[in-house]
Amino acid sequence: MVGKDDDGLKLEQRHGKQRVRVGRVWRSAGGRHYFVEWNVSISLLSDCIGAYLRADNSDIVATDTMKNTVYVKAKECSKQVSVEEFAIILAKHFTSFYSQVTTAIINIVEKPWERISIDGQPHDHGYKLGSERHTTEVILNKNGTLRVTSGVEGLALLKTTQSGFVGFIRDQNTILPETRERMLATEVSASWRYHFESLSSFSNQPFSFTEKYLDVKKDLTDTFFGPPKEGVYSPSVQATLYYMAKTVLGRFPDISSVQLKMPNIHFLPVNLSSKANPVIVKFEDDVYLPTDEPHGSIEASLSRTQSKL
Repeated sequence: MVGKDDDGLKLEQRHGKQRVRVGRVWRSAGGRHYFVEWNVSISLLSDCIGAYLRADNSDIVATDTMKNTVYVKAKECSKQVSVEEFAIILAKHFTSFYSQVTTAIINIVEKPWERISIDGQPHDHGYKLGSERHTTEVILNKNGTLRVTSGVEGLALLKTTQSGFVGFIRDQNTILPETRERMLATEVSASWRYHFESLSSFSNQPFSFTEKYLDVKKDLTDTFFGPPKEGVYSPSVQATLYYMAKTVLGRFPDISSVQLKMPNIHFLPVNLSSKANPVIVKFEDDVYLPTDEPHGSIEASLSRTQSKL
């Protein structure tokens, strides 16, 4: 929210609660348990200018109340909900319950607990910690305007061949050799925005965020690797990033834009030599030095120029 003080100065403010951790178990009639762990961050735009200008706290929603609301709403979810649905539930509460709150911004990261299997059978209540994390951001205005973004963080991908990098600018500071054979590794951070523009447009159609998350993650991964035998050649991280984003938009008409961050995590060829032995280790696409810094930084977004919906 924006306000002005008596001196004509412009004040922009928001407040919220960060890193509220909550775990929730749902128990089915058949005895199977479903577990999630969420890290919730809340930011409210509200008309509480008086707290800043006049030390009047009467319009402030206490951040401790926000924290408690997370647990109350988790308790009220008697049926299993996705991380996106829970974010929308929180946003609806804050924008409808408090007259002074004009916009709620909810960010949630889901910890990757995965059901384990014993002797090929899914365990009813056993979980192990996975790797990549499911994320969401929900922005809801009091007038019902809605923006839902989902994503994945920490999606580590590597292929040992079918990658190269040639034809780039060379100058006096360039020592990187051109190659059509290299290892390609990255840790993908992806986010995609759904076409929903309002609460009513979201409420009027059935939608499975969890299924969509799994489908998008699979398409990103499949496009990176290609077919299991021959793979697919990557002429650069940039080109692969574009192919991945374009695949998602082509597959899912209800997604309006995709953003990808794909650091180029380097595995350096190992060549060892000495005066006595000029070839201790000769690199033949086999022995590498893994590094995580410095690394290349590649990111881009792809969106529809005209909606097909």
